[in-house]
Amino acid sequence: MTEKLALITGASRGLGAAMAEQLALRGWHVVAVARTVGGLEELDDRVKQARLPGAGSLTLAPMDVTNEDAMRHLCRSLHDRWGGLQFWAHTAVHATALAPAPSIDMKDLDKSIAANLRATAFLITMVDPLLRAKTGTAMFFDDPVAGQKFGAAYGASKAGQIALARNWQAEAQRIGPRVLVETPRPMPTAVRARFYPGEDRAPLTAPRDEAARLIALI
Repeated sequence: MTEKLALITGASRGLGAAMAEQLALRGWHVVAVARTVGGLEELDDRVKQARLPGAGSLTLAPMDVTNEDAMRHLCRSLHDRWGGLQFWAHTAVHATALAPAPSIDMKDLDKSIAANLRATAFLITMVDPLLRAKTGTAMFFDDPVAGQKFGAAYGASKAGQIALARNWQAEAQRIGPRVLVETPRPMPTAVRARFYPGEDRAPLTAPRDEAARLIALI
């Protein structure tokens, strides 16, 4: 295959779906991972309906990034079929219900750590050799919302995720892969709506436009 291969984790909605769509329309083959089957199917429909000359394609992978056996099998399949990856964007995230820090629900905290921190750490171990094989790029997304009040479980686990990504970035500067940590512009996503209920969404950047800006950084 001559087309480039991208893995998008968290591809059913928001920025992840927009990045998967924009990459596919630019000729990439995109492996789109998410728990929400309906969201993945809608993504596939949008790409097919665009019917752009030279457009790429999608492989839909409805699975949970916290399922380590599933992620291990997926990454092994990517290696066996394509030999590596040119790009990985990790947009999968778990945002809990809002609660003051002294009232954190431990189950919510455990889910946040599992999805935002542990899954990221495990995926890095699996994806690193795939990116090295193709001189690829990984991209993570910092979130200023993570420091807002009533979001301690999300904020703490998201901060840990970004710290992990920056460690990998520093360690990989000479040996690869290339690791980018970007701060997307405010977008009308479900996560943002949770922290800013009732916000005027009109001035926010459309995920499709932000995806195009971020893809240009690859």
